Amino acid sequence: MFMPRFLGLFCQQNSRSTLRIFSPLPIRRHSCTYFIGGSEPGLPKEAKAILHSLASNWSDVEDSKALEVIQLKGAMTNAVYQINWPTEREMLPRKVLLRIYGEGVEVFFDRDDEIRTFECMSKHGQGPRLLSRFSNGRVEEFIHARTLSAHDLRDPEISSLIAAKLREFHDLDMPGQKNVFLWKRLRNWLSPAKQLCSPEEVTEFRLNVMEDEINTLENELSKENSWIGFCHNDLQYGNIMIDEETRTITVIDYEYASFNPVAFDLANHFCEMSADYHSETPHILNFNKYPGSDERKRFIRMYLGSPGDKANELDEDQLVQEVEKYTLASHLVWGLWGIISEHVNDIDFDYMEYARQRFQQYWLRKSALLGSGVP
Repeated sequence: MFMPRFLGLFCQQNSRSTLRIFSPLPIRRHSCTYFIGGSEPGLPKEAKAILHSLASNWSDVEDSKALEVIQLKGAMTNAVYQINWPTEREMLPRKVLLRIYGEGVEVFFDRDDEIRTFECMSKHGQGPRLLSRFSNGRVEEFIHARTLSAHDLRDPEISSLIAAKLREFHDLDMPGQKNVFLWKRLRNWLSPAKQLCSPEEVTEFRLNVMEDEINTLENELSKENSWIGFCHNDLQYGNIMIDEETRTITVIDYEYASFNPVAFDLANHFCEMSADYHSETPHILNFNKYPGSDERKRFIRMYLGSPGDKANELDEDQLVQEVEKYTLASHLVWGLWGIISEHVNDIDFDYMEYARQRFQQYWLRKSALLGSGVP
């Protein structure tokens, strides 16, 4: 929920992602601390050795041990550091991102799966390159790009770039069985959500009937003969970066990534256009900003027009309709996420109100999208 500024650099966090370095934007609040020299406070010995080894292989680094450690405060699940080394002739410093894994994320995703995904994405040339690993963390490439804003998602040029990148992402040949994970995730999250809620909250959010709702959605949407691809599942603007010079889009942070119907990923991205996590009320969604029919069709058209054999096999209108139905699944996913997050996160964000809005939108739109005959 903040963008602290330090030494001409910025770090950003929102409610669903860890901190990320990006190029200058207007700042809000919070601060970061930094340490210079060989002290490297709090860094594991393994990490120190790897950092020194990496820098020793760079000819422009004067002293591999003369590093600057900038601790990025407030990361949700990890301790994140920017590591700088001075270079010869006062050139720009060498930079990497050091990530030390946190605890307590098991309820949302499997850390081992996330690590495997990151490594595979790195090999595919997607996102930051993996520079090295150690027992409880990793060293990543520092991306020189800026994180998108809520406004950027509505920019026609940027939107078309996102659509093309998303098609490329969905077509990645990732290892493992290509089984839909959406319904399992919903059921996995429903149980802890019910346990963490008070009886009054269980009633308010209709959690006692939520298993039936999940079953209904799965039965109805499984009839669509959906195209299954490797999905990011959290395509909010904070997880998308752009290089201003090359106009290259990079999708980051793969904690929730899995195989799913691509219509779900598209639906989730459209829903995120209702959010502005850097406003004065970051938990409030404005569904009047949900993209209209023409905007959705334009995005789908750009998506299908990207290179790929399936482009001519899918009917544009059919995919647009399927995406709209999967917005219902998106509301349930992030509604349950909001309930759980209220009890496991200390970030200044009204998770319960966020969950309340997602569930309200689900019940508001269900009949129109699935038909009055659906229970």
